[in-house]
Amino acid sequence: MGTTGQGQAVQGAAETNERATRGRSVLRAIFAGLRLTVTSGTAGAAVAALVVGVILERVPVFLSGGGALVLLLLIGFVSGRRPPGPVEAPVTRTALARIEDLRATSGESADVPVDFRLTVAPEPEDGRSAYRVDTTQHINLVDIPVYRPRSIAVVEYRPDEPWEVRIVTRPTPEWSRRAEEAEIDSAPESTLVEKPGMSEGSWCMLVLFTFLAGAALLVLLFRGELFTSGDDEGASSKQPSVTSSASSSRTFTTSTTVSGPSSSLLVLGRMRETAAELEARVGTADVTAIVIEERRMEIRGDSARPPGETVHLQMLPYELFPALVHEARTTLGVRDPKSWRIDVTPGAGTGVGPRVRVTVTGKEGTARLDADATARILDRRPVGETTEKG
Repeated sequence: MGTTGQGQAVQGAAETNERATRGRSVLRAIFAGLRLTVTSGTAGAAVAALVVGVILERVPVFLSGGGALVLLLLIGFVSGRRPPGPVEAPVTRTALARIEDLRATSGESADVPVDFRLTVAPEPEDGRSAYRVDTTQHINLVDIPVYRPRSIAVVEYRPDEPWEVRIVTRPTPEWSRRAEEAEIDSAPESTLVEKPGMSEGSWCMLVLFTFLAGAALLVLLFRGELFTSGDDEGASSKQPSVTSSASSSRTFTTSTTVSGPSSSLLVLGRMRETAAELEARVGTADVTAIVIEERRMEIRGDSARPPGETVHLQMLPYELFPALVHEARTTLGVRDPKSWRIDVTPGAGTGVGPRVRVTVTGKEGTARLDADATARILDRRPVGETTEKG
């Protein structure tokens, strides 16, 4: 009884040590994951900073990204050149194992990888019961027939990391004799031990995800300048389609096209801002016609026209035009409007303000409504009504 109690105590101590070892392995994996997350995320943000700095022509942003990359490279170089500290060789134990199953995969050399499922039976003095483990090992083609299901093999394992198991292909005569004479029962599936932590594929996915997340975070920090200011500048200087008459002519026509996210002229304030840009371009606010579409505004003018026959760009209620477009798109019989257009022209008579016409087009046809300079609706022409009112 005393011997049995001692054996149970030894086995209990071994199980406690195994749990402690597994806990330390999990902590090491967590710290390694955190370190890898910070490094890859910083690298992604640094690369994005280089790109953003070039696009926005922001030297500090570019230098910050380049400096972060150089710092990461230096840290990696120094870590690689630092001499490793004294490392103790891992303690290994020799034991017998029952081959439950094996599967050889294709290889291009004489040694092919073989996936083994084993029941490892440690020696009684190790204080550990039999357990199952999966391992992969390269075996020479000549030796593969030696390993068969339900046969006994000699293995080496690490008591502190029992999932690290290696088959001894050239055991000593003593262990070979013991393997020939031994009979080992299969351990239950519940005893299967696996290496804690993520697989190599999971580590790669973590690196890729955190790299992209770091890059996306930095782009989001500069999204205002990348997707708003850049687009507005492009609309006024780089991307406009401008046609003007010769300098000796008294007429002019100019237009601009906006682009990028949220670049519709229906966005509050965008019409007035675009009209101000066009006014600065032609040098006058008095025009003879204004055309506004989803992403384009055009003005036409004639300096010979008297003020009563022109429209002042800054006197129009642009903030009310989106409501007129919505009214035309939803109440005139066009179920799926494909396009809309606003035409602003001077009034037909003396003292009559500008005339605003909103036209929408869809598969059902074309409809329009007319309004005055205060955006008050004066006339509606639903789909199918082609007769013009005076």
